[in-house]
Amino acid sequence: MMKEEKQKSSTQNHVGDGTTDRCFLVLHNDDHNSFDHVIKTLMEILDHSAEQAEQCAYLAHFRGSCRVKNGSRKHLVAKRQLFKKNGLTVTINPG
Repeated sequence: MMKEEKQKSSTQNHVGDGTTDRCFLVLHNDDHNSFDHVIKTLMEILDHSAEQAEQCAYLAHFRGSCRVKNGSRKHLVAKRQLFKKNGLTVTINPG
């Protein structure tokens, strides 16, 4: 298959069904969750290392938000629900 055809066919797969749309899960700063809770939640839900989770928590605190995960919208919706159950504010933003 020629390179152009290969690219065209791969972009046509799953278009519009949310499985290949690249998005970002964004953690937002708040005034009621402790750093320990945020770090623990990032580690549990996203399998972040302790260092990575701590960096994300500080970035969200000082910048107001931090991209913590990228992926398909469909995959990130499930993650967003888990964060909300843990009291954290997250959004899904288009990539």
